[in-house]
Amino acid sequence: MTVTLPRETSGDGAIPAAVRRAEPVVWRNPHRKDAASVLAASAFSEADMHGAEARWRRFDPLLAQLFEGTEDGRIDSPLLPVASDLARTLLGDAPGSVWVKADHDLPVTGCIKARGGVYEVLAYAETLAAAAGLLRPRLSYAAFASGAFRDLFARHTVAVGSTGNLGFSVGVMGRALGFQVEVHMSHDAKAWKKQRLRDLGARVVEHPGDYGRAVAAARDAFRDRADAHFVDDEDSVDLFLGYAAAALDLQRQLAAAGIAVDAAHPLYVYLPCGVGGAPGGVAFGLTLLFGDAVRPVFVEPVASPCMLVQLAAGLDRPVSVYEAGLDNRTAADGLAVASASLLVARTVGALIDAVVTVPDAELFHWLRVLWTGAGLRLEPSAASGFAALHRFRAEGPPADEAATHVVWTTGGAHLPDAEFEAALARA
Repeated sequence: MTVTLPRETSGDGAIPAAVRRAEPVVWRNPHRKDAASVLAASAFSEADMHGAEARWRRFDPLLAQLFEGTEDGRIDSPLLPVASDLARTLLGDAPGSVWVKADHDLPVTGCIKARGGVYEVLAYAETLAAAAGLLRPRLSYAAFASGAFRDLFARHTVAVGSTGNLGFSVGVMGRALGFQVEVHMSHDAKAWKKQRLRDLGARVVEHPGDYGRAVAAARDAFRDRADAHFVDDEDSVDLFLGYAAAALDLQRQLAAAGIAVDAAHPLYVYLPCGVGGAPGGVAFGLTLLFGDAVRPVFVEPVASPCMLVQLAAGLDRPVSVYEAGLDNRTAADGLAVASASLLVARTVGALIDAVVTVPDAELFHWLRVLWTGAGLRLEPSAASGFAALHRFRAEGPPADEAATHVVWTTGGAHLPDAEFEAALARA
């Protein structure tokens, strides 16, 4: 049974007992404020999001040349309708429509992390090229893949700490441009995710600790190195803005589908959350576009609800799930994060409508349901949004028949057959 939690004051004591017991909860964010006041005080603006979009478009020729499957170089995924019978199951017979933003099948990497990891590598490459005097007016960025550009990049290293998908996104883009790539990975990272990085030519450094320790070790190893760039999943503005630009893709697709988003037609978006960069960036971008009409719902495993714990306890200092008595062990390896990004929590914490936590068993249940019922090949992390939607509609506010529900899937298309079959067998 899901526990629906009331509004509470901040502080360590505000971490609900049900969360501490690793029970599934629907946590209605007591700190939510109107979008206009939050955005007015934000360090980021709509101009920043459009600046990220402009950088993406400058690199379209390069991405189209390097990777098959991109639409004229655009890294985007389709917006898919969910069949009415499955939608009724998800909504518990409540009204509304359900859609899937299919980043589990995103070009290049098959995961949402391309929107941040690929983007930050491109931003670093552009910065290096500009400093070296290689950028000229009307230059096609396809030139980044050859000649003096590759010679320049080969003298530099891109590093990242990751449980797998962000590391792969950084590795794919970095190696394609000729960078040296070093990925620091935690104990819970899957062996096949480590191997695919090695197959790219990246150096994989394994750590016995969790994700946070892998990130900290990588950050320390690359501190003050002029020939290297560390992609900091906990504190990167470029990652955040790369994800934020994805909101423009969804806005375009909603308009093409004739879906209105306004006060009378709210948009609920279910976003799996690890450290918070991807869901935070997407939520921020959508709020810039739709204001209070968008209702971001973050989704976390019951063992690793780092964003919920951080927001409940307050934003004065980092708070980990270990402090709440949780073990941070979940089959959703991409969401196995003990401490949320304070950059993200402070930027979007007042914009999040709710956080829903789900047990691992439900990840595998919905993974199978979405495969057999809709042909979606998902990782357990990516299935979490469907589990959350089902719980949110059962335990959340009264249903709005004009609401649109979008589940943002995050990975799965590149899952090896043996891994996928094993996940199906656990349902």
